[in-house]
Amino acid sequence: MFLRLLSVLLILAALVGGLAYMKYEQVTAQMAQLSQPMPPSSVSDVRVQSQRWQPQLDAVGSVRAVQGVMVNNEVPGQVQAIRFESGDRVRTGQALVQLDTTVDEADLKGLEASLELAQLQIERNTKLLRDRAVSQGDVDQIQAELARARAAVAGKRALIDKMTVRAPFEGVLGIRQIDIGQYLPEGSSIVALEALDPVFVDYKLPERHLAKLMEDQSVEVRVAAYPGEVFTGRIQAISPTVDQGTRNVQVRAQLPNPDGRLRPGMFAKVATLMPVREQVLVLPRRAVAFNTYGDSVFLIQEQPAAPDDASGADASPDQPADTKLVVDRRQITTGAVRGDLVEVLDGLSEGDRVVLAGHQKLRNGAEVQIVQDAGMAPGELEQAATDPESTAQAAPDTATSSGDGS
Repeated sequence: MFLRLLSVLLILAALVGGLAYMKYEQVTAQMAQLSQPMPPSSVSDVRVQSQRWQPQLDAVGSVRAVQGVMVNNEVPGQVQAIRFESGDRVRTGQALVQLDTTVDEADLKGLEASLELAQLQIERNTKLLRDRAVSQGDVDQIQAELARARAAVAGKRALIDKMTVRAPFEGVLGIRQIDIGQYLPEGSSIVALEALDPVFVDYKLPERHLAKLMEDQSVEVRVAAYPGEVFTGRIQAISPTVDQGTRNVQVRAQLPNPDGRLRPGMFAKVATLMPVREQVLVLPRRAVAFNTYGDSVFLIQEQPAAPDDASGADASPDQPADTKLVVDRRQITTGAVRGDLVEVLDGLSEGDRVVLAGHQKLRNGAEVQIVQDAGMAPGELEQAATDPESTAQAAPDTATSSGDGS
């Protein structure tokens, strides 16, 4: 009985010992794994560059005609003739619509006959007055009737002239709103007339930019109808008042439009150009982590590698084999934004190397290795500086007002 109990205890002790040894081996392996250094994180990089930059104030506005009216009739009447087609280009004073003048012309003939009679009477009574056959009062009365007849004739001729609707200025006609035989009450809409060369672009800017604006300042305008094309003009007028509701000031720019491609009502993106600035430090916007407590970047720095550190095998061609790359979170001050580039006011120097993509997996002091970024090919930073519109379309979710230092 004792031997059987001893055998059971020995078997249990062997099982417990075996399980404890296996657990010990697992823990030892895990500790060895944790003691090994983390592999470098793969990131792409970009260098801080100094560029010649022209700041601008971005806004949106609308194209307006220098002159634009809805042509209408001053007097009522029936349409007798239409002397234009929709979309015609017309000159000042060109006849557009002829209203029926039959009745008015008949009235004019009666008034002209009354005028002729009054002229004969005044001539006859003037001779009789010399012979003292009539009184001066009779002559004065006839002279008054003559003046009244002349005024009636002139008024009727003016009324008949108004029966011909004419273009008030040179421009392009819109869509015809009337038909032949239609009766037009006074003030009826006939056709829109717009003067298209030049055109205005009206837009608004925050009042904090008022000191930066002046008449004859250059502007660039882009419209959706002609992507990639820039229309240039100059500020013609700045409103003397600031809107109390929005605290914006209204600005009007004038642009030449000889080919008539800019049409009233178009939505326009307006860039008011500021004086050129030299040696501006810039970075791609996606290299910066924008936060409410401050903007920051990960600055890439070289450090001596440990003798047993194998990360030097993955070093970039311009990195010494006995060094490794680590990142340091650096607080920076950003300024104006233009397209996909942001101005760096403080915190970095020209040539500094920062992380372009891969921020999410980094921490302060983490080791990194550089890989080519698929989102920005070499030389794209220079292209972004010269063509801000194309890069701005690649990052619409971060669009802000260029030239605003805040």
